[in-house]
Amino acid sequence: MILKTYEFLKKKKLTDSVYLLFGDNEGYQNEIQSKILEFKKEAKIFRYDEKEFFENYNTILSELYNKSFFETEKIILISRVTDKTSQFIYEILDKELEDTTIILKAGILEKKSKLRSIFEKNKSLICIPFYNDDQKTLISLASNFFRESNISVSFELINALVERCNGNRGYLENELKKIKLYSEGKKVITLKDIFLLTNLTENINVSELVDNCLSKNQKKIIKIINENNYNNEDCILITRTFLSKLKRLKILRADFDKNHDLEGTIANHKPPIFWKDKPMVTQQIRKRGLKEINNLIIKMSNLELLIKENSSNSLNILYDFILGNCREPNN
Repeated sequence: MILKTYEFLKKKKLTDSVYLLFGDNEGYQNEIQSKILEFKKEAKIFRYDEKEFFENYNTILSELYNKSFFETEKIILISRVTDKTSQFIYEILDKELEDTTIILKAGILEKKSKLRSIFEKNKSLICIPFYNDDQKTLISLASNFFRESNISVSFELINALVERCNGNRGYLENELKKIKLYSEGKKVITLKDIFLLTNLTENINVSELVDNCLSKNQKKIIKIINENNYNNEDCILITRTFLSKLKRLKILRADFDKNHDLEGTIANHKPPIFWKDKPMVTQQIRKRGLKEINNLIIKMSNLELLIKENSSNSLNILYDFILGNCREPNN
C-alpha cells in the first residue's frame, strides 16, 4: 500500500514490515530511513546494494528463515534496487519473518514497474514515494532552522542558500549543519558568510555546467568539462541539478509566453531569482522554448535511469547528452 511521508511521520511506533522508498528525492529518503532506524534502535543492521544482495542471495535467505542473524532484531537495508528485487519480495511475501524489518531503496520507478506495483497492491507491504522538493519547501526548511536556532537572517540570504544547494534537500541539510557549527556564539549570519561556507568548487562547477548548457553556450561547456575532473558519482548530482533548473525554467518560460515581458517574468518569479543569476536565466528563457524544455525534462529523467543502469560508462553517456543538447540550431 502507498503511505505518504506525512502519514509515516505521524506513527508513534513501528511494526516489523517491508518498506519500499523510491523517488528522486534522496535527501528526504535518507531522512525517513533515519526515522525507521530510530524506531528500531536495538536492531542489528545488514546493508547491501542490490548486486551484492543477489550475489549472496541463497545464503541470506537461509539465514533469514533459520533465524541465524545472531537471533536478534534485525533490519535488512538494500540500496539501488530495481525490478529484479521483485523475486525476493515474492519469495518472502507469505513467510513470517519475526523481528525483521526490510527497507528497499530505489530511485525513480515508473508506474509500470513490477516492484512498485507489488507494493502498491499488497496491504502487507508499504511503499513511500519521494518527489523533488520545490523551492517553497526548501525555503521553509531553511527558515525553520534559522528560527529554531535563533539566528537572524534575511530572506535574500535564505534564497541564496537554497539556490546554491540546487534544490537538493540533502545538500541543504549538510549546509545547515555547517552553518550551525559556524554560528556558535553568533546571532547574525551575513550573505558573505553563506558564500564563504557554501562555496564548494564542485557544486559551483556543476551549476555553471548546467546553466551554460541551458544557455546553449557550447564553448563554455567544453572548457568546464576540460577543466574539471568529474567522476561517475558526479553524474547523478549533475542530472538532478539539470532537472531542478529545468523545472524552474519551465515555469519562467510559460509565464513569459503569456505576458511577453521578460524582465517582469524574472522580477516576479517566486522565490526571487538572485541578482547575479538574472543574465544567465534571461539567456535560457530566450533560447529554450516551452516544448523544448518539456522534452528535455523527459529526456533527463530517462538519462538518470540510463546512467544508473550503466554506471561504469555514465560520464560518456552524460557528456554525449550535454554536448548534443547545448548546440544552437545552426551548429
